[in-house]
Amino acid sequence: MGTLYVVATPIGNLKDFSSRAIETLEKVDYILVEDTRQTIKLLNYFNIKNKMVSYHKFNEKERTTKVVQDLNSGKDVALVSDAGTPCISDPGYILVKEAIENGIKVLGVPGCSAVITALSISGLDTSTFSFYGFVPTENKLKKELFNNIKHSSIKTKVVYESPKRIIKLLTELKNEIPGCVVSVCSELTKIHESCVHGKIEDVYQIMKDDPNSLKGEYVVLISNEPLPGEEETEISIEAKIVDVMVKNDCSLKDAVNILNNNDDNLSKKEIYNAGLNLKRILK
Repeated sequence: MGTLYVVATPIGNLKDFSSRAIETLEKVDYILVEDTRQTIKLLNYFNIKNKMVSYHKFNEKERTTKVVQDLNSGKDVALVSDAGTPCISDPGYILVKEAIENGIKVLGVPGCSAVITALSISGLDTSTFSFYGFVPTENKLKKELFNNIKHSSIKTKVVYESPKRIIKLLTELKNEIPGCVVSVCSELTKIHESCVHGKIEDVYQIMKDDPNSLKGEYVVLISNEPLPGEEETEISIEAKIVDVMVKNDCSLKDAVNILNNNDDNLSKKEIYNAGLNLKRILK
């Protein structure tokens, strides 16, 4: 039984291609490629002489059966996309799933990914992040996406967008999620790499005024968190009670009552619990 290798390719700079990836493409029986016209440039650059077989979103279902048969017969096959890591908004999922279900070994040969590259240079909190792929063109689905982004507890959200629709996306984000922080990256690892960071309103204006904004595929990162240095100082309820006690020269009990009657943003239970906590501290 053969092995299926999922090989990441450069997203711009060919020097990012690893020696292991080159070795893999040289030794397999053939390479599944999204677009032969794109992959041939990579193979020629590294002087890799191997057979290419077309494998893209329009033929992957029918082509998968033959590839699995080849793998079962002992052939080794490599899967690449035009740029970046296969299966990430690129063809490959169906084949990998079928291979696993048939007990075929699937190995990843890691390398570039536009999502990960953009996250690493965004300056946003990446402790948790979610990737939504390309922004849908259908209004209903797009509205659902914006709603998910707006209300998600995930720190940073990532989408892909085409250059023709990037300004429209930024306009919609400005209207749907005002004040959000974004990082807009294009041409990653290439000569004209561009990354614009900041509040959506500022980034929108910069991109709108940039004559080159309609070039290159975009990775857009969105966060509802404030920019570094702009974090709002959160005052604890206990601190608010103490502030009332000092300003009114009153007891803890009276301060709790005053806060209950004057702060509509806090529930009575929250204020009561904070009062109990203060009582323990002040003992």
